[in-house]
Amino acid sequence: MRILRVGSRGSDVMKIQAVLTKIGYSPGIIDGIFGNQTQQAIIQFQKNSGLNADGVIEANTYRALEKFRLGYSTYTIRSGDSVYSISRRYYTTINKILAANPGISIYNLRIGQQIIVPYGIDVVDTNINYTYEIMEGDISGLKTRYPFIQTGIAGKSVLGKNLYYIKLGNGPNEVFYNASHHGLEWITSVLLMKFIENFSKAYVHGKNLMEYNVRDIWNESTIYILPMVNPDGVDLVLDGLQRDNPYYESLIRWNNGSTDFSRVWQANIRGVDLNHNYDASWNLSKQAEANYGITGPGPTRYSGTAPESEPESKAVADFTRNHIFRLVLAYHSQGEVIYWTYLNIIPPDSPKIVQLFSDVSGYTPSRTTGIVSYAGYKDWFIESYRRPGFTIEVGRGRNPLPISQFNEIYDDNIELLLLAALV
Repeated sequence: MRILRVGSRGSDVMKIQAVLTKIGYSPGIIDGIFGNQTQQAIIQFQKNSGLNADGVIEANTYRALEKFRLGYSTYTIRSGDSVYSISRRYYTTINKILAANPGISIYNLRIGQQIIVPYGIDVVDTNINYTYEIMEGDISGLKTRYPFIQTGIAGKSVLGKNLYYIKLGNGPNEVFYNASHHGLEWITSVLLMKFIENFSKAYVHGKNLMEYNVRDIWNESTIYILPMVNPDGVDLVLDGLQRDNPYYESLIRWNNGSTDFSRVWQANIRGVDLNHNYDASWNLSKQAEANYGITGPGPTRYSGTAPESEPESKAVADFTRNHIFRLVLAYHSQGEVIYWTYLNIIPPDSPKIVQLFSDVSGYTPSRTTGIVSYAGYKDWFIESYRRPGFTIEVGRGRNPLPISQFNEIYDDNIELLLLAALV
């Protein structure tokens, strides 16, 4: 972790500001700029934590903030402790403590025993830039707070980042949701991560989401979620090009000589558009590139040298091949539309399902035209399995969509995400 002080900027600063806000400090606008107000909030936090109050975030301050970033503490039982008293002390609930500590005996706590105490704050922030590192921390925090969820790694990106998946449920009906095939569309990762958190929270408390019984869904279905297919591309968009990137010179060339990737870059770190890298009319996608002025690697639409030439698309395809998914959702932005066909292939039940999705989201069922009709994940799934596959385009505007749209996007999609596990 880099040292942060007045003048620092970046997604890591934004995350710190969000954490400080959640725990009652006032760092000012959550904008990723370490100004005087953020410094004063850090100084106050350092004083309250018994740290050197210099307003600089270094190793000791990071460690003190980490438990709030992850959303829990590890607590050692002392004489006189009870689950009730611990929950009161940490402003949390008995249910949350029991969920985080399966097998714990609330009437037989042992002095010296260590337990996980989840805080009464959420883990996933929905008001910040969502980088791979932030997502990785959130997955760790959620897994600790909700140990009944399962996590794994479907593969690795070009730069070696893990392609994490999360498994919710134990039922026979398997479905698969993924997001952020494209670097600019990182807001879709926030959507799926927040869904994971809210679903898990509802499961613990035995509450419904919308009108859906989460525990019934858990028993009837298994939801696999891969929230960030293209972590290298997302980080390039959000944190910029780092000098130690092995593709540094090539990326600038592929980006028409510019070092600004924040408004244009959809591809992975090798300049391949992952949603044009699947084996569904891949040759047609390749032939169409000339019509769009595409001659090689670049920000978008370049389909690579062969289907699944990229480790990210191959990992997603292999993950799919290793399961029997009833349906898949590939989340993208933007347009508030749902693509549900591939060429002239319409899987059984797809017309009915897309209408249900449209009814609960307000999004418009649509069909693709031109180069976007070929070599996408949804296209490959429909062609390979003749089962329902959907590309959901969230929000409206120009990519990257501002995080200020998140609440509306979540409200539009929460019922769709629940319904997809049942139809």
